[in-house]
Amino acid sequence: MTDKIFVYGTLMAGFDRRKRAGIDTRMRFVGRGWIQAAMYDLGLFPAAIPAPDGRVAGELYEVVDDPSVLTKLDEIEGYRPTEPDTSLYMRAQTAVTLENGSVDSAWVYFYNAPLGQGQRIESGDYLDHLRLK
Repeated sequence: MTDKIFVYGTLMAGFDRRKRAGIDTRMRFVGRGWIQAAMYDLGLFPAAIPAPDGRVAGELYEVVDDPSVLTKLDEIEGYRPTEPDTSLYMRAQTAVTLENGSVDSAWVYFYNAPLGQGQRIESGDYLDHLRLK
């Protein structure tokens, strides 16, 4: 079985979070794309929530036969499968539209807590947002 994972924040290329977690060598880059969601700046990291009126840019990765990668990502994102209602993020399958127009399905982590003073990132692109900050 092959799992695909869409990341839109500090797990993207340019950050060392995947490497520090020891999972970067078990994830193969597929391409850049977007999901239908809204993105918010929470200070140290972004949060995406499902939204029909927004696009969140990110990267699609493939993981082949290594369930420990999803387990490690669940840990990083504060997702507890046995306690989804109190998890910081929820892991869900969603459609990812790649730059070439093809659509794939992947796991994504949607924020599952109050947004507080988080401001919406209108561009939906965390890297561009950081460059403009």
